[in-house]
Amino acid sequence: MSEAWKQWEGQVVDGEFYLRQYLGGCEHSAVFLTEHGERGLEKAAIKLIPADPGNAELQLSRWRLAAKLSHPRLIRLFQMGRCQLGAAVLLYVVMEYAGEDLSQILPHRPLTPAEARDMLAPALDALAYVHGKGFVHGHMKPANIMAIDDQLKLSSDGLCRMGESTGGRRKPRVYDPPEAARGTISPAGDVWSLGMTLVEALTQRLPVWEGKEHGEPALPETVPAPFLDLARHCLRRDPERRWTVAQISARLQHTLPAPAPAPTPEEQRTAEPQEAVAKRRYIVPAVAVGLALAAMLAGPRLLHRRREPQPTPSIVSEQPRVQPRPEQTPVTPERGQFTAKTSDEKQGSRGTAPSPASLQVETAVKTPTGGLLQGEVFREVLPDVPQNARDTIRGKVRVSVRVAVDPSGKVVGARFDSPGPSKYFANLALQAAQSWEFWPAKVDGRFVSSEWVLRFEFDTTATHVFPVQTAP
Repeated sequence: MSEAWKQWEGQVVDGEFYLRQYLGGCEHSAVFLTEHGERGLEKAAIKLIPADPGNAELQLSRWRLAAKLSHPRLIRLFQMGRCQLGAAVLLYVVMEYAGEDLSQILPHRPLTPAEARDMLAPALDALAYVHGKGFVHGHMKPANIMAIDDQLKLSSDGLCRMGESTGGRRKPRVYDPPEAARGTISPAGDVWSLGMTLVEALTQRLPVWEGKEHGEPALPETVPAPFLDLARHCLRRDPERRWTVAQISARLQHTLPAPAPAPTPEEQRTAEPQEAVAKRRYIVPAVAVGLALAAMLAGPRLLHRRREPQPTPSIVSEQPRVQPRPEQTPVTPERGQFTAKTSDEKQGSRGTAPSPASLQVETAVKTPTGGLLQGEVFREVLPDVPQNARDTIRGKVRVSVRVAVDPSGKVVGARFDSPGPSKYFANLALQAAQSWEFWPAKVDGRFVSSEWVLRFEFDTTATHVFPVQTAP
């Protein structure tokens, strides 16, 4: 079905929205990259669905109501209407563009407990708002937990009014509560779907549940506290026995510290540039919510770093380059040599002013604590990106790669933390990361293996890399 939708790339919807790129979809819907000129947005998403004669007005009415909602944890809807592409009569809705979602992270790794907490808090915040306004989300799942800049947000294009029927019996989807088969939607149904999502986020597997008339899903005992208890209370077969969003939030606040609250739209508009830079903190879930839950990009703590050590300065390049390794390298150099000699050697090898990478050698060394001396980047390799490939980028493409480093400083393994929206740029980043070299970390005077996250940022003119040591 994707090829059937993809044929519409390059078409213009409603005389205004150019379908730049097919982003994904299914038999009943498709999402394309577009832009919203009136709002000055270089990137927006447009969703297309067939215009069912018996349901079209109801769907447009739902979108119009959802567009009136305003919450920092909800995807904003901008415009909706009818259109025709070829012989196909369609409905469309234009919304905020999200570079990543949680479903892109989970095939590569589960979330840590800290990351799950950072994912749950904004999701609960958004659901509390939606339910308070008389709506039901109805589509809670990893693909609908999205990252926009430094925010995790829930989709809003599937919202329904409380008590609204879904049109009779239908085959339940894997995240749907048992009562969905009867056409019933309610806040309790969102809680069930949230519980399914939580278990999958922590284990990369959905709970085992056959949808039988009796019984409840079997939860893996490996789900850590307090999430196992939360999931059990979300996944009660009887909707009346499930916890409410408020109860889940209260339990979460009681057992785990709360993350920083989301800025309001007004705060986002008036923030100073240096404040925006200060927000670039990542957890290797952020959400990284990469994330992109993570980055999710310049963004959310869910989709990127697992921990938050002091970051080293970014490496920036307009042309691909490889830093040559010094000809004379001590076999077991002392840390003082790392800070002084290596910086001089790097400058000498170039015959030019030190690059940001060489400056980070000075910056990264901290007073040792508990016998640990952090490692440092010794040799960075940046992807060779043809300009015609850069010209396809709108905004930034972000990819996070986690590398395992042996005690000699060599990379012995690399995997995606967040591959981002482009397989092409993801593979470039992965290949480059495998060639990096590091001054090894030291624990109690001995060189040890370490782990780093390299966050690559591609734009139309340059490649930036933000390296962060995450272990030890």
